Amino acid sequence: MTRTTTSTPPLKIDPAAAEPAPAPVSRLHEYYELCKPRVVMLIVFTAIVGMFMAVPGLPPLAALLWGTIGISLQAASAAAVNQIIDREIDARMKRTCGRPLVTGSLSLTHSIAFATAIGLAGFVVLWFLVNPLTAVLTQLTLVGYAGVYTLFLKRATPQNIVIGGASGAAPPVLGWAAVTGTIDPHALILFLIIFIWTPPHFWALAIERREEYAKVGVPMLPVTHGVEFTATQVLLYTLLLIAVTILPFAVGMSGWPYLIAALLLGGRFLQMAVQLKFAPRKGLPMKTFGYSIVYLMAIFTALLVDHYLR
Repeated sequence: MTRTTTSTPPLKIDPAAAEPAPAPVSRLHEYYELCKPRVVMLIVFTAIVGMFMAVPGLPPLAALLWGTIGISLQAASAAAVNQIIDREIDARMKRTCGRPLVTGSLSLTHSIAFATAIGLAGFVVLWFLVNPLTAVLTQLTLVGYAGVYTLFLKRATPQNIVIGGASGAAPPVLGWAAVTGTIDPHALILFLIIFIWTPPHFWALAIERREEYAKVGVPMLPVTHGVEFTATQVLLYTLLLIAVTILPFAVGMSGWPYLIAALLLGGRFLQMAVQLKFAPRKGLPMKTFGYSIVYLMAIFTALLVDHYLR
């Protein structure tokens, strides 16, 4: 008797079906990265300092809480819109090629929806739970950064970061307005500090990444005018920055502890700017860029500490 055997056909596996779906935690992390969290944290920190500087004691809890939430949401929305607009440029630059829109971990549609939702949420929070002035100023800041700077200035002029720096300098004014409902001259001094800080901060990075900016056609100052000229501008702006950081002491807004801290911090910044101009070496631009972030955080911390020592 003949035994008939039947063979089981090989199992066919669809490669696409074999890939696991993105974990919810991973997806949340991608949205988090879309918001440029490190940049937003610095923005929100300076806004919070503005809130505390606006009053002799502690700011009202509601203004502090809702103001921080609203400004954070709108700043995150602006950062997300920046990545949406710059996604093609980001894909060609080493520093930004790992961003969610470039890697495809987030779709363009989802990113636009997310940026719109948190931007609207931030505006609503500020309008109804803080005050309309803060809501309008924050919205103008979002439009200035995400629209005017990212969409136009960044691609139009080597002075992009100077003109566009006004948006990045606004958070202390927003924080002050959240607490008082006014635009105070002292808040404008804080604005001026960040406004003057922005060019030497960003141009140090641009020197390091000049070849990448040239490749993608973004007219950053080192690309259009050369590294030596840019280093000169970093030095001149650093000198101006030191002068501007003396203003809080000069107008009686801060005392001697702040002034001493500002001069020490500024002296180190100036030392690095001088080296960048007259004794450049490999790695110095990024080192200067890194210090500039520490510098701004330290300056605003010194303002805050001095405010409560007086």
